[in-house]
Amino acid sequence: GEAGDRLRLTDAPTARLEQEIARLNAAVPPLRSFVLPGGSPGAAHAHLARTVVRRAERAVVAAGPENPALRRYLNRLSDYLFVLARIASKQAGAEEHIWKA
Repeated sequence: GEAGDRLRLTDAPTARLEQEIARLNAAVPPLRSFVLPGGSPGAAHAHLARTVVRRAERAVVAAGPENPALRRYLNRLSDYLFVLARIASKQAGAEEHIWKA
């Protein structure tokens, strides 16, 4: 359309998300099991936002050929929201809910 490449997503925002994920991940213990949604109200909201982003990612894939940077961005955004949820739980003093078989 009229916007051309101005509205096309590039890899730069994805790279910024990856840097933020690495920075935030340093503040929480490494994962040894699956974390269930919850922990604190802020964490629950971040987990909910993550499910919406995952749904959008699936819709983009189902829509067919697209800008590959969009799929990468949505994937990293959902990872960012997961780490953000872990940070929110930690800051609220809430225990993470670990999945047990």
